[in-house]
Amino acid sequence: MNKSYTADIVIIGGGTGGCAAALAAAKSGKSVILTEETDWIGGQLTSQAVPPDEHRWIEQFGCTRTYREFRNEVRDYYRRHFPLTEEARSRIHLNPGNGGVSRLCHEPRAALAVLLAMLAPYVHSGRLQILYRYQVQAVSVDGDDIQSVRMKHLQTDELIELKAAYFLDATECGDVLPLAGAEYVTGAESFSQTGEPHAVKGDALPQDMQGFTYCFAMDYIEGEDHTIERPERYDFWRSYKADFWPDRLLSWTGVRPHTLEAVDYELFEGTERYSLFYYRRIIDATQFEEGTYPGSITLVNWPQNDYWLGSVIDVSESERQRHLWDAKQLSLSLLYWLQTEAPRPDGGTGYPGLRLRKDVVGTNDGLAMYPYIRESRRIKAEFTVVEQHVSTDCRADGKAEQFHDSVGIGCYRIDLHPSTGNRHYIDISSLPFQIPLGSLIPIRMNNLLPACKNLGVTHITNGCYRLHPVEWNIGEAAGFLASRCIDRKLKPRDIRNQESELREFQRMLVSFGIELEWPTMHAV
Repeated sequence: MNKSYTADIVIIGGGTGGCAAALAAAKSGKSVILTEETDWIGGQLTSQAVPPDEHRWIEQFGCTRTYREFRNEVRDYYRRHFPLTEEARSRIHLNPGNGGVSRLCHEPRAALAVLLAMLAPYVHSGRLQILYRYQVQAVSVDGDDIQSVRMKHLQTDELIELKAAYFLDATECGDVLPLAGAEYVTGAESFSQTGEPHAVKGDALPQDMQGFTYCFAMDYIEGEDHTIERPERYDFWRSYKADFWPDRLLSWTGVRPHTLEAVDYELFEGTERYSLFYYRRIIDATQFEEGTYPGSITLVNWPQNDYWLGSVIDVSESERQRHLWDAKQLSLSLLYWLQTEAPRPDGGTGYPGLRLRKDVVGTNDGLAMYPYIRESRRIKAEFTVVEQHVSTDCRADGKAEQFHDSVGIGCYRIDLHPSTGNRHYIDISSLPFQIPLGSLIPIRMNNLLPACKNLGVTHITNGCYRLHPVEWNIGEAAGFLASRCIDRKLKPRDIRNQESELREFQRMLVSFGIELEWPTMHAV
């Protein structure tokens, strides 16, 4: 190890939460080092290729000021640089893809450009340093404090040491936690542990986690043949059917998550069935001048390419790599099936004009740089959010639990995808909720904070705390918390447990545009 770097705050993981944490920490005057495993910062928004999942009030309220700035800048990016039609350009709430999943469906590269621009003042001034292609390897701990982390460059094998007053774990899987010896939880807690109505009965299942997905982008060019090479595992995935699934996974039959009833899909709009191409469409070619795009582009994050045959957390490296490879094979097999065998409404089979858009996700194999990880390791926190705090059925007054230590808000249904334990969807109504500061504070460690999905939630409540604007808020709050602790020479739990310090911190968050409570809302 021949290099050592020091900063006030080190953020491991450059995903959505990591970027928000870096922005907050740098904005509050701290020197920051942000590391990222891939070539793109942004996580869900970029390297995982997942258009934002958001609540229905997002255009008016319910996110932080900087997240709103991000959304506005994405729209302005298209207005400034693309030949939009006059009608599209005039739309205040421009949705580049007009996809069904979000009011803002956009290309990963657009999100990347905006994030880099938002961080640019701090990068150019030297306050923020971004280290790409580095993965955490080891953590040096003295008692309850992290002293340094060792990072390895994934291409050169170079080892570097990073030192700081505070370390934020913004990795997609909570990778810093086991290396630091921090107490954490994985998988599904039992009913006896949490009392949650939808928790598993009997023993906890630490390896039972939501499936993950390798997303990919594709467009459609009528009359052309872009069929990919037959994937190595195609025969397996072509015939695979889970016991709880109504048909083979590679079919047009899926499941309504909230009722578990079978539902039939179609590729394109035009029939009574729901269009999967429309679902996560990120470019609607009709909104751009003719010839700008040869066809509309969609991101494939569908029920058919959720991978639930095994976990990539707390397993051997060989097993982890096997599941990652097999998940890629599933996504490629889905594309090959679509191109060659998928039934068409006209009675034919296959859509060979579907073209894998490798450029959209920036990879040679055409799959996202990083899998979409829905469930991470989670800290054992001073306070853990459980189903009873946010579920509509558990709240007689129609309001989520009010937390005195709120550091932000979020809203989404409790949405759990099929799991590695072969358990079905859990999709239940929730209420607009708050993010309690106690869920960001480990029960023992002093200078380690979660900055994404690895906060103090359960397998159940992770289902509504894992979405884009919530992860952004978590990261932003963690960045400001670390900065505040440095300024006040206090530990995070001191900020929470001293009334005057908590109120001052909350006032600081509000001054930076973080909403701490909802207006009167209803279930979603």
